[in-house]
Order: sequence, then structure tokens, then C-alpha cells
Amino acid sequence: MNDSDRTKQENKQAESPLSIPSRIVEVKWSCRWEVFRRLQALGIQCKCSTNEPLLVYLHSPTTIIQIWSVLRQCGASRRNLIDWLDNCWETESNPDYRFGNR
Repeated sequence: MNDSDRTKQENKQAESPLSIPSRIVEVKWSCRWEVFRRLQALGIQCKCSTNEPLLVYLHSPTTIIQIWSVLRQCGASRRNLIDWLDNCWETESNPDYRFGNR
């Protein structure tokens, strides 16, 4: 099998309805590799090549939530992340908050 045959076969597999859906994730170029490494650490299948966008394979809703969380951490200011974490601690330590009785 020559290279062009392999490419055609790979393209057919990529178009297959049974293949894993993928999305190009728009990330600031400055933090693209950081996001890529974090997604890999979480076990999320992704590709990132030089001068190419980040490509992420979407396996499940959990994967999508993890991607959202990683992107949020990368793009949020330190102050916003601290406020978010403080809110999580407040939610966890306040039983009225957990049950909607603010």
C-alpha cells in the first residue's frame, strides 16, 4: 500500500459514523501547549502540531466538561479562579447552600 492509498483509507475512517467525533478547540496560541499537556494528563485524546490548531476527540459529556474546565482555568484571571474556589468551599461547608436554602 503506498502513501496515497493510506491517506485515502485514513480519510474514509475519519468520515465513518463510528469514528470518534473531533473538534478544533480555539485556544490562545500562548497557552495551547499547556492545554494540550493538561488534556493528555487527564487521558483526553488530542493532537497539537506546530502551527496547527488543537484537535480534541470528544468521547463523552464528561470529556466535554473536562475540556471546558481546562479552558476556563487557562483563560480566567487569578482573581476569578480564587473567587470560584472560595465559592466552592462555601457551597461545600454550608448545608443550606447545598439544598437551595440560601
